[in-house]
Amino acid sequence: MLTNNKIRAGIIGGAGYTGGELLRLLLHHPAVEIAFVQSRSQADKAVTTVHTDLLGETDLRFSAELTEADIWFLCLGHGEARQWLEAQPLDPTVKVIDLSQDFRLGGHLGERAFVYGLPEINRPQIQGADLIANPGCFATGIQLALLPLATAGLLKEVFLTGITGATGGGQSLAPTAHFPWRHANVSAYKTLIHQHLAEVSMTLSLPTDNIHFVPWRGDFARGIYLSATTRCDLTQTAVLDLYQQYYESHPFTVVSTQMVDLKMAVNTNKCLLFPEKQGQMLVVHAALDNLLKGASGQAVQNMNLMFGWEETLGLRLKASAF
Repeated sequence: MLTNNKIRAGIIGGAGYTGGELLRLLLHHPAVEIAFVQSRSQADKAVTTVHTDLLGETDLRFSAELTEADIWFLCLGHGEARQWLEAQPLDPTVKVIDLSQDFRLGGHLGERAFVYGLPEINRPQIQGADLIANPGCFATGIQLALLPLATAGLLKEVFLTGITGATGGGQSLAPTAHFPWRHANVSAYKTLIHQHLAEVSMTLSLPTDNIHFVPWRGDFARGIYLSATTRCDLTQTAVLDLYQQYYESHPFTVVSTQMVDLKMAVNTNKCLLFPEKQGQMLVVHAALDNLLKGASGQAVQNMNLMFGWEETLGLRLKASAF
């Protein structure tokens, strides 16, 4: 239902990092009014008691109940989102964007099917969708780094390394999340078996055995920086042309002609790419914010497409590069 020419959005699981970023974006989105922010753990508390960065921006309170909305954003844990959604009476006119991994490899809600929400490959499908499975953060960076090669039939095998900030693990307490452990420290985890490889394989039509990914934990709060290495016979100029042509109509994936760094992307909805040739090897570097283009920003981008708005609406954000 439109209210003052705005749609009403509900956030389920709004106390975590992705919920907080959605709130930050939607509070200033010109076409959205926030209907409710649901949280079982924080019900009846002011949103700003958890998301202190929103102090002075809103007087919203967390609620245990749902009210009328045009779109739901699910910011629940993996495995929990599917169970919660299937247990709810959902009006068939309500759109859903799920930020968990529960529907990324396919799934239905009644007769409606989930669409994988990577605009750079599925924009037409997203524009006609009611249900969106938002991609994973590492998966977004990996796919955007490799899509032009895969689409041109030039990708056979790839070796990847990538480092992510502490917010990539969510707010749940874990030994590797404590400041004394994380500070001035780097470590590998889920070597070659990261859960995002399944959706990467699906999108790139590349067997998981041909995707060799070593993720790292970084000693910073947010952002992802990754490098993808593969054999390629194209020249540097031809590679740049391939990437620039592929992404020329996609406002948030930017192909650079010089090296990119993490601070250029953090706090924006951009994924920055720099492909460089060394002999027969091509290395594509990618930088993005795991909470924005890797999660909540991409969810808003998908919402814009679903409602027929300008894709960049409410998402023109500047990096804090210094």
